[in-house]
Amino acid sequence: MNDEQLLRYSRHILLDQIGVEGQTRIVDARALIIGAGGLGSPAAMYLASAGVGNITLADGDTVDLTNLQRQLLHTDARIGQAKALSGHTTLTRINPEITVTPIAERLSGKKLEELVANADVVLDCCDNFETRQEVNRACVAARTPLVSGAAVRFSGQISVFDPRHDESPCYHCLFPEGEDVEELRCAVTGVFAPLTGIIGSMQAAEALKVICGAGESLTGRLLLLNALTMEWRSVRFHKDPHCPVCAVR
Repeated sequence: MNDEQLLRYSRHILLDQIGVEGQTRIVDARALIIGAGGLGSPAAMYLASAGVGNITLADGDTVDLTNLQRQLLHTDARIGQAKALSGHTTLTRINPEITVTPIAERLSGKKLEELVANADVVLDCCDNFETRQEVNRACVAARTPLVSGAAVRFSGQISVFDPRHDESPCYHCLFPEGEDVEELRCAVTGVFAPLTGIIGSMQAAEALKVICGAGESLTGRLLLLNALTMEWRSVRFHKDPHCPVCAVR
């Protein structure tokens, strides 16, 4: 790192668990963020400010007035603009020295697999189970750590799935595809604005820990937040030995 970077990231470098070596890993890291909405906004902003050198921000949606209550990447002036492009503008203003690659489409198939394989960490900030399951499959195949978050109404959750370790469960182990799971979308049910900030910021924290190897990740643990009472629950779960996604690799 150069002198300006040493100064910019000095508060990280002062932390024994990060230091110069850990911050160098952050600066050299490649993060893929799926979704530039309520969760993706704080997650991307903290990764950018922390110095993650290469951030790919993917979202196929455009900025709408109803987004501005919680999606801090965007502004009134960018209503109608692709969220990925709006996010690119915000992130490069936060930290001009990083590289931000906007992808204004919903990732799927081969392109998703290639981007996941090229990333050091993936943050799932989307809002639908189909995409979550596809992202999980791509992460398992590429052995890329996945930080998954969700927020709806006053309820939030976050976990980490790290296929670099054979004993780590995957998203499918926790939420099997095909089960009768009610999919709640904030466009229909509503969402408490600060909740997305809390969960998205935690996703950034877990991603940075994965990148620099600090502390203990949420692998094998699901944190659940009730924002009405501000009470957290921690639920441990294990790898499904019969999981069709990660049991045999």
